[in-house]
Formats: sequence, C-alpha cells, structure tokens
Amino acid sequence: MNPYESHRLRGLLPYPDREANKYSRGHLVLVAGSAAYPGAACLAALAAQRMGAGYTEVVTDPSALPIVQSFRPSLVVRSDETWLDGEPLTASPARPGACAVGSGFDPGDERSKRLLFRALDTADAPVLVDGGALAALATDEGRKRCRERFVCGLPTVATPHGGEAARLAKLLGLPTDDARSLARSLSLAYGIVVVLKGPVTWISDGEAEVCMDEGTPALAKAGTGDVLAGMIGSLLAQALAPVDACVLAATLHAHAARFASDDLTSVSVTPEDVLDYVPRAIAAMGFRDGASR
Repeated sequence: MNPYESHRLRGLLPYPDREANKYSRGHLVLVAGSAAYPGAACLAALAAQRMGAGYTEVVTDPSALPIVQSFRPSLVVRSDETWLDGEPLTASPARPGACAVGSGFDPGDERSKRLLFRALDTADAPVLVDGGALAALATDEGRKRCRERFVCGLPTVATPHGGEAARLAKLLGLPTDDARSLARSLSLAYGIVVVLKGPVTWISDGEAEVCMDEGTPALAKAGTGDVLAGMIGSLLAQALAPVDACVLAATLHAHAARFASDDLTSVSVTPEDVLDYVPRAIAAMGFRDGASR
C-alpha cells in the first residue's frame, strides 16, 4: 500500500497561515546557473516561487546576474562570489529555510565543488544537491560532508537521474541494476534522501522506498529536472520533512506535465509549460484558498 495516497498528499500542501509573512513562508537560497546554463537558475527559481516559498534568493555566476534579474523582478539575485564569503544560512521554526545547489552547474568546474562544499559545510538547514553539483558529491570529500551532516541531524537530499546515480554508486562499488535498491543503497551510503529520477522515480531515506510512477515522457526534456529541484527546495524551505517534500513535489511535477500534455501534446511540452501548470496541479489536488489543512 502506498503511504502517500491523495488525501495525505493534500494534507502536506503548504497552506499559508493568515498571519504569514515572506520569512515565515520559507527562505530558499538557490545556488544555481552558470555562464553556460543561466536558464537553469531561472527555471528552478520560478518553480520555487510557484511552490510557495516566501523568499527566493538566487545565487549565481556573475555573468548570469542580468539574465536572472530580468527574468523575474521579484527574485533576490546576487553573485556567487559574494555568497562564498557571506553569512551562512540558518533556519528556525519562525524563519524556516533551505539551500538548493547545482541546477545548471558545469560538473567539471572547480567552482561547482566550492559552492557545493560551502553549502554542505555551513548551512544549518536542509540542503538539496542537483545537476552538476552531483559530480562533486560523488567524491570522498562530498560523501564525508553528507555523513557529517547526517550525524548532526541536518537533512541532505540528492536528485540524480540514472547516469548521475551510477556515478554516485561507482565511488563505493554499489550495484546499479535495480533502481529501487540503488536509491536505498545510495541513501544509506551517503546519509541522504535520494530522489532517483526516471520513468519511475524512487525516493528513499534508507529505511523505506516510495515509488512515484505518475510521470510522462513529456518530462524527458532538458530543464524539467531544474523545475523539480526548485519545487523540492521550496517545500524543504517551508519545513516539510524531506521525504514528504520529495514525494509531494515529484507528484505535482508529474501532474503538471500531464495537464500540459493534455493541452499541448507530450511532443510539444517544454519545462516552461510544466511551470505554468503547477498551479493547476495544486488546485486539482484539492487545495483551495480559504481552506484549512
């Protein structure tokens, strides 16, 4: 029996309290984009806003600053050069927060490693690792940092596709022939929650595995993973438990893509379309303004 039936997922939706402010609704620090891939930061940032984060801050390559700033004026955008030496992210019940790192990173760039390790070393809050940052995670230094965070009770989430998961597994010689087992073994080995993306997505915290099989081939396009990372990061910033955040975001992401496919066909759906249909997916799950949890 799937523990995440529709009524439970509906109850996880982050309904804004009447007294909410932008800080109480969650601060997501999104360390994303690069000179080559500035669009990834834009996609992930808008996904975070659509998913409810009250304060979305984008930390990106200096060359990408004007692109992200012009994309969405409501975003707070700053250079990753200043972020490396800035104050670390801290979260509290009154001001929850999270950090999402890696969407649009160049996996072979030393900058990617520096930014990821800074987040893992300093964030007193959940950290999500995506995209090009997963290459730095698949190292002895990356694994050590994840294990240290696990011991300290700080959640870390990784969102690899099959190839990235194989790289994480290769470091430790783990078998990769079964997706469910791979998600679990990576979770145990690194001390993280794993979202193993694919036609069927497996989410594991090392104790249990949850299957999300509602996806569509429409999601098989570059950029849809950035959207998912922004959605999960947003829910983590709103203090959802890591597995809950991952299952809810992955389900809504799939539903949004299906709604987009119904109107546009699975051939024509783009990541931007998936973003546009996230509010419809939320509404279809039963969320309505004025309703209580």
